[in-house]
Amino acid sequence: MAVELALERAVRAGSNTKTLGSKCRNKREKAAWADCLKLYEDTIQQLNKTIDPNTKCTDFDRQTWLSTALTNVETCRTGFVELGVSDFVLPLVTNNNVSQLICNTLALGNNDTTHERHNYYNDGFPRWVSPRDRRLLQSGSVRPNVVVAQDGSGNYRTIRAALDAAARRSGNNRFVIIVRKGIYRENLEIAVTGDGFIARGITFRNTAGPSNHQAVALRSSADLSVFHRCSFEGYQDTLYVHSQRQFYKECYIFGTVDFIFGNAAVVLQNCMIYARRPMSNQKNTITAQGRTDPNQNTGISIHNSRVMASADLVPVLGSFQSFLGRPWKQYSRTVFMQTYLGSLVDPAGWLEWDGNFALNTLYYGEYRNFGLGSATGQRVRWRGVPGYNECGGGREVYSGKLYCGDFVVARYECAVHSWNLN
Repeated sequence: MAVELALERAVRAGSNTKTLGSKCRNKREKAAWADCLKLYEDTIQQLNKTIDPNTKCTDFDRQTWLSTALTNVETCRTGFVELGVSDFVLPLVTNNNVSQLICNTLALGNNDTTHERHNYYNDGFPRWVSPRDRRLLQSGSVRPNVVVAQDGSGNYRTIRAALDAAARRSGNNRFVIIVRKGIYRENLEIAVTGDGFIARGITFRNTAGPSNHQAVALRSSADLSVFHRCSFEGYQDTLYVHSQRQFYKECYIFGTVDFIFGNAAVVLQNCMIYARRPMSNQKNTITAQGRTDPNQNTGISIHNSRVMASADLVPVLGSFQSFLGRPWKQYSRTVFMQTYLGSLVDPAGWLEWDGNFALNTLYYGEYRNFGLGSATGQRVRWRGVPGYNECGGGREVYSGKLYCGDFVVARYECAVHSWNLN
């Protein structure tokens, strides 16, 4: 009943949002409005899946989709605020109780899903990656539906044209696009929202440069998605892990401020994470996790990876501070596990967002990391950082899982089987 009420209000809010396009006074308001329109459509889809009797799903699935629905509504609001146009259209778009109703539903459905978290890792990938898709990820030869090649030897010369072809396809089978080697200078809006999206061996690069501040290379909200041997290159806000369950394996991520951010339940495993030289007076922050509700199942887990300074930062390493992360939202959650932390990491480890905001409600964990930046003796003394309270430096292990208070670090199913916490 709670989900049905939230769905009813979301449908009403989405219909109301559609009518507001003509009221937008400038391009920024129009852009924020258009984003909200898509986000409400996706919210309705997530809520529908949650109550659809024909959808075979677990409690963890439902919690994921409700978490995504709430993230969508929050992203709608944030878009207007960050574009500096929150005074006129935003109150009309968000004049409803959708967020609160979803929060209530999450609280009502909050239960321990520990019984669902077992054997989630298979053959190098999460168990939800099918055997066929694992072969697709590991194979050197793939039979594509279409090929993109700048020299005309494929089906299309641009990625945009291939994406348009994919949108016209019929059926539910996987559609494979091979992009041959080259630099494709295109501004693309890829619908990385479909369940099971896979990318392998491709670079997502935003060329705006550091002076343009926030410039996302990829925003992904695809549930059960995998990015394998990809590279994400930018400066501020490079990789936007927006929502849903995501897995990144053997990837490269480059950036400066908050360059891995969002509110997905995401694992980055065996990845190379490089902090670049920021602008003057800036500080590097690797993560900015955006959990807004204590009952969401979201967080960033970085496992068996390497955090290092990029070539342009190394010569000026002493001139800039670099931190593991800072709390973008109230219940920010981030964990670094069995990861090499280079000397660039400031001894304090973590950075405030704005004064005391979220310092008592966040959770930032470090477990069996190594390297010159891994020493925890001088870490910040916040309530949500192990070592401050009963968590004992993040090394309490029970039944093969790492706990801190009521938060299970091994919650993210993508890599739990590989964490070897015993």
